Amino acid sequence: NGSIGFIEFNDGTTFKNIQIVYDKTKVKDFNKLSKLATGEAISVVGEFILTPNAKQPFEIAAKDIKSIGACPEDYPLQKKRHSFEFLRDIAHLRPRANTFNAVNRVRNALSMAIHTYFQDKGFMWVHTPIITSNDAEGAGETFNVMVGKEANKFFGKPVCLTVSGQLHVETFAMAFRDVYTFGPTFRAEESHTTTHASEFWMIEPEIAFADLEDDMNLIEDSLKFCINYVIKHCPDEMNFFNTMIDKTLLDRLNHVIKSEFKRLDYTDAIKLLEEAIKKGVKFENKNIKWGMDLQTEHERYITEQVVKGPVFIINYPKDIKAFYMRLNDDKKTVAACDLLVPQIGELVGGSQREERYEILKEKMDKLGNTKGLEWYLDLRKYGGCPHAGFGIGFDRLLMYITGMANIRDVQPFPRTPGSIKY
Repeated sequence: NGSIGFIEFNDGTTFKNIQIVYDKTKVKDFNKLSKLATGEAISVVGEFILTPNAKQPFEIAAKDIKSIGACPEDYPLQKKRHSFEFLRDIAHLRPRANTFNAVNRVRNALSMAIHTYFQDKGFMWVHTPIITSNDAEGAGETFNVMVGKEANKFFGKPVCLTVSGQLHVETFAMAFRDVYTFGPTFRAEESHTTTHASEFWMIEPEIAFADLEDDMNLIEDSLKFCINYVIKHCPDEMNFFNTMIDKTLLDRLNHVIKSEFKRLDYTDAIKLLEEAIKKGVKFENKNIKWGMDLQTEHERYITEQVVKGPVFIINYPKDIKAFYMRLNDDKKTVAACDLLVPQIGELVGGSQREERYEILKEKMDKLGNTKGLEWYLDLRKYGGCPHAGFGIGFDRLLMYITGMANIRDVQPFPRTPGSIKY
């Protein structure tokens, strides 16, 4: 009847908006308030009223509303659906959009879940260096650090941005037993896929006096805890993702929580893929043979069609895995594991580390990476012990938990090849 107005308001403390009700008889400038623009910053004084029979549990009956930050008509986030591509171009404004509001709330909760889990288990958080002189396992191209026009003048040798904190965190496992590093890592790969970024965060725990089985048990337990934590602490956000992004999301996550993670030997996985081709399953990469590195399509087939749940692939050929992984007794495979989950494929990679000095030195000498990593060999030379660890790409884990399909949409300011705006 023109005497009552409503404002959808969010003060940043919750995912859901708050309804502000303003009455023409109780506020000044009623007509002016009705022209407040989307995106405007306002100050509200009013009465908090419980509304148990309405859609929202409470509302604010306004007594005074003031504009404290005008928002002109060219504000990009109008009240309509915007494509993720469009929103990537306004990364400084997109945290205000529903999807990215929810993503960043879950990102915060998932970070807390990781620290809560490992701290409660007695792990120590180690800050590993961002600038380093090694590329860990040689997993990808590195970003070299330049000082002026010189690559090695400042530090006396070539250095790069870290691709992994694992080698450094192993040193602390030899002193504190159970440790983890959680921080930024960098890969200079010219990849434009939906799961690759040039800058991302990694969770890398390391456990002493442990083998591959202990490693897999820790992976399973920590993942289930983190998923549970997010569902419990972000119910509104997770319901939003389940409604607007992926309608099978919560069913899938709850299935993972309740599942026992299976174990499957790499050799048996190859046999399953060979049988699949005989049955008419079409793979883009159909040249299946022992010794190959499994592709995402192979991993998804195994976890979605064969196991129908999470599965560890274990005992990979030594030639396709990193130098630090423990050589098995067959001399052909290493004590490594990759956790495969439905819709994603590989989510976690881990291994038991090679603790035997002579075997590790022989592998490193053969690869030619001993120089500069003598300190890493010292960990085996001076009172070493069996130990294991794994790495989880934090941003990929966030994609999995939210159902978001592109890594560019779960990072605040994504760094990918081609351009950098912010």
